[in-house]
Amino acid sequence: MRDLLERTRYELVPDVSVCILDTGVNNGHPIIGPVLSDVDCQAVDPSWGTHDHDKHGTLMAGIAAYGNLVEALSENGPINLNHRLESVKILPPHGANPTELWGYITSQGISRAEINAPERKRIHCMAVAAADTRDRRRPSSWSGQLDQITAGTDDDIRRLLIISAGNTDPAGWAMYPDAQLTDSIHDPGQSWNALTVGAYTELDAIQDRTLKDYLPMAPKNGLSPFSTTSFCWEDNKWPIKPEIVLEGGNLAHDGNGFITECDDLSLLSTYYDPQNSHFHPFTMTSAATAQAACMAARIQAQYPDFWPETIRALLVHAANWPDGLWQQFSGDGSKTALKKLLRICGYGVPNLERALFSAANSLTLIAQAEIQPFDKKRDDVGKPISGYRTKDMHVYELPWPKDVLRGLPDGTGVEMRVTLSYFIEPGPGEIGWQDRYRYASHALRFELNSPGEGKEELIKRINKAARDEEGGHPGTASASKYWKIGQARDRGSVHSDIWQGTAQELADSNIIAISPRIGWWRERAHLKRWDRRARYALVVSITTPEETIDVYTPVATQVGITVPIEIPV
Repeated sequence: MRDLLERTRYELVPDVSVCILDTGVNNGHPIIGPVLSDVDCQAVDPSWGTHDHDKHGTLMAGIAAYGNLVEALSENGPINLNHRLESVKILPPHGANPTELWGYITSQGISRAEINAPERKRIHCMAVAAADTRDRRRPSSWSGQLDQITAGTDDDIRRLLIISAGNTDPAGWAMYPDAQLTDSIHDPGQSWNALTVGAYTELDAIQDRTLKDYLPMAPKNGLSPFSTTSFCWEDNKWPIKPEIVLEGGNLAHDGNGFITECDDLSLLSTYYDPQNSHFHPFTMTSAATAQAACMAARIQAQYPDFWPETIRALLVHAANWPDGLWQQFSGDGSKTALKKLLRICGYGVPNLERALFSAANSLTLIAQAEIQPFDKKRDDVGKPISGYRTKDMHVYELPWPKDVLRGLPDGTGVEMRVTLSYFIEPGPGEIGWQDRYRYASHALRFELNSPGEGKEELIKRINKAARDEEGGHPGTASASKYWKIGQARDRGSVHSDIWQGTAQELADSNIIAISPRIGWWRERAHLKRWDRRARYALVVSITTPEETIDVYTPVATQVGITVPIEIPV
């Protein structure tokens, strides 16, 4: 621990923090104290105290600050921390909060942190979930409250909230992985706007001699035995949950039905009672959620102008499926199989370096914009008439290095990834919450022109898709042969897909359109939200297979970004 303190440089960005909504945090711990001050420790009910009465909050804090401490303690180089922590206790030391107040208490916890330090850009992190999964995909009063908070329904302030998917019932561990596919995401993990985090595991090496005959339950890079999924949810209606997965630990079994947790198959974090132990094993979707919050804070510190919607987009955009998850659940790799994979582990495991930086053989473009989805219908001279219609469409011409792409050998494969992130406003009063058109204020979609398809043809195709949806028919999809996921991506309020084709085809596919779809802002026009504007973040990246192919410099030059030049010394 002393070695870790000596190697850590606390260069805290004043206005970036991770706010942990949990059982409180013990900031008397030697490595928590430098990033969590007394004034930033609060409780929804002051009579509860701000101390950690359970250990869970302090375990969350260690990973939210440093990441998995196994890695931090095993290194010998400097560690740079640039975000601070905040703690708001939302769980009482005795008894439990009334079910009907869960959403209100969460809201109060967030408000206390914001009132205490209103200038901060914070990542709210909550690994508290209901054991009862009776909602099973449908919005609940708790998840609906989270959607209101994140969308800024009452104050027009958007917030990034990262929450856990919830953990599987131990009674089902022996039936891995089938039990994980039927154990539903726990309330409020079905929230449309919150980033829900599940768990996978890389941990499969058991060194404990007392468990020498035991085997890991999950394969390396497979689904963690602790992770719940939305595999059992109704198709084509509710959000993809979890959106991402991170390390959540593994279990050991003896082959005869006996299952146990194991330190070798766990992460390591800070213990709430440092008089007895400085460190403690940590697993499950809570540990995964804390890692996601740490990643998000590092992105926010690196890019202070990024919106919450943008940081969520980058975490999804930087995710992929490791071989273990792919082999477990992708089946034949068809779009039907990938739809199931999405319901189990979302878009996969995010890579922080990929989210932060672009190499020479990759290129990432980011747009943050506002759009007005709906308006009153108008006659031929522009005069308002009865009824409402979709309004704006945004069209982007991407500055692809066409000469570079066309100059590559015929058949050279490239990948383009597109991610669209926005927050919906939940329908007020819980009326019609079983209908996605009545729950979400609006929806947005992205479409790319196919090779040989011009801007006008693309716009006509999108308008036809919008008319089809209004008529109750599935929208017309873009050329499906290029997209890895296809229409299954259009669930919830974050959409991501991977375009695969040749360099020559990509050179001719450089127009992306963002268009609205039906929501209650239009369908319930009497609530007078039909003319609201909505924010979104769009992230687009292309990757070539060879590091010698520089796609970054031509685009940087075209858009006026200074390109650093290496000078031999």
